[in-house]
Amino acid sequence: MATISEQATRVESLASSGIQSIPKEYIRLQEELTGIGNDIFEEEKQQEGPQVPTIDLKGINFANPEVRKKCREELINAAKSWGVMHLVNHGIPDDLIARVKKVGEAFFNQPIQEKEKYANDQASGQIQGYGSKLANSASGQLEWVDYFFHLIYPEDKRDLSIWPKTPSDYIGATSEYARQLRGLATTVLSVLSLGLGLEEGRLEKEVGGLEELLLQMKINYYPKCPQPELALGVEAHTDVSSLTFILHNMVPGLQLFYEGKWVTAKCVPDSILMHIGDTIEILSNGKYKSILHRGVVNKEKVRISWAVFCEPPREKIILQPISEVVTEAEPALFHPRTFGQHIEHKLFRKAQDDLLSKKKS
Repeated sequence: MATISEQATRVESLASSGIQSIPKEYIRLQEELTGIGNDIFEEEKQQEGPQVPTIDLKGINFANPEVRKKCREELINAAKSWGVMHLVNHGIPDDLIARVKKVGEAFFNQPIQEKEKYANDQASGQIQGYGSKLANSASGQLEWVDYFFHLIYPEDKRDLSIWPKTPSDYIGATSEYARQLRGLATTVLSVLSLGLGLEEGRLEKEVGGLEELLLQMKINYYPKCPQPELALGVEAHTDVSSLTFILHNMVPGLQLFYEGKWVTAKCVPDSILMHIGDTIEILSNGKYKSILHRGVVNKEKVRISWAVFCEPPREKIILQPISEVVTEAEPALFHPRTFGQHIEHKLFRKAQDDLLSKKKS
């Protein structure tokens, strides 16, 4: 593991130092700050305008065909119109989710010196572990977040040596959550397959199946920020994954770019937020949407989120629209590439965009 001196400054350290203004490298470009208000808590309460859909999965495998059909259609429609949704009655026990949140919070509540024992070393390619975003763009700007990142499923691909030993329930709670979340991913992929007129297991097969689909967890820790109107916890992006599942500590901060405006997602109790990622958008030839989103921060409360990215293998599978969803009227919208090539393509595009923004400013 890397030493503290080799790491970027921890955002938690900055936030707790008593600064009244944030360092310039955390100040985002003006164009990135459009739609960021002064009070995310008030924005989250607003009832006006579009709302992220909430999908009740209770009937997804119900014996009654009408109930089952209605539930599945709601999920499919949300994937087509928004690409993001709150899932309730998802089948993962509340007490297990509470354990996952408890151990994640407990890890971040430790002194920074303890967390540094798990520090990653991005320069050498060791991306798993405790870290902060390094300046890897032409603009040189940073995000107001620290994180812990690691692969959690399949079990035979995990590296438990970098998992936190404290709190003691971290490995047990996270392992069981990963196992159950993998089952939920299969259920969702099955319904999305049917929504494209394909057999149930098709999308699961296209993203790697039980053996190859990787679940990567990133616990994001967003400290209080003295100038939240100038910063971003996570800059605007779409997820490269097939699906992303998110828990949070009921502090608002997620914004979605929907119909030309930034919409603040409400905090829905006992829900798991799910994003459709680029991988499913590509396979569905754009029928399912990978929505642009970002994380904002606030002065009053620490926000923590647990994002699990379901990613296909980097090189083994060619990502391209499934042949059955491509027609003369709806030709392929995406060029064939591996998942790894897709990531590189996005990084290249971002670097070009950053250079352009820097020249304008």
